[in-house]
Amino acid sequence: MQGLTPARVIHLTPNVWTEPFWAATAEHRLVLPRCTACSAYRFPPTPFCWRCRAQDVDWIEHDGHGTIYSFTVVRHAVIPDMADALPIVAAVVELPDTDGCRVIANVVDCDPSDVHIGAAVALDWYDVRPDETVPVFRLV
Repeated sequence: MQGLTPARVIHLTPNVWTEPFWAATAEHRLVLPRCTACSAYRFPPTPFCWRCRAQDVDWIEHDGHGTIYSFTVVRHAVIPDMADALPIVAAVVELPDTDGCRVIANVVDCDPSDVHIGAAVALDWYDVRPDETVPVFRLV
């Protein structure tokens, strides 16, 4: 895939609140936490609901189709290990039917000039290492 952050730069550090998300990504599934008290989605996963302050969540599976809310094209390697991967399109993707949840991920295998706000994208997966996978998106 073109436009991927090199694996040697990616260091996942799951905690008690994000572990279910990362465990699902290793299975190529996108799950989002939804408050059991008020049904508000809260992503990224947090200890307390932003709406009602409850802690319990259900993990709801999402198909990963969305639209680009914002993006930037990285063309300069601030980290030397990134130089061979550039350009990289880093995007904020809004997921429908989630009360405005947004995921930050790379948009891969595209010409950066084709990316624009509002563009439709579909979820794909980047297997960084065994049992470590991150979401990426492709233009639809």
